[in-house]
Amino acid sequence: MSDNQPEPTLEQRKVIYRARRGLKELDYYFDPYVRAHYLQADSQEQQIFAELVKEEDPDLLDWFLHNHPTKPEFADLIAKLKSLKASS
Repeated sequence: MSDNQPEPTLEQRKVIYRARRGLKELDYYFDPYVRAHYLQADSQEQQIFAELVKEEDPDLLDWFLHNHPTKPEFADLIAKLKSLKASS
């Protein structure tokens, strides 16, 4: 986290920890978001991200890499994560 970001709460720290997948393909999308955007996101987006990182790796891989249809509640956030990586 950078110096200008607020100190994460315990719940936020748990989500950040769960976002570390150990799979390069998923960390490629999650790490930049967690480092630069997660703590500044509104509470609704943080909640959706918290639910997203609870999903199974095979499903996440399908959604991020193979463009399989995702659960509707994740569609906008997944598009945002992909867009953030594409613009970096």
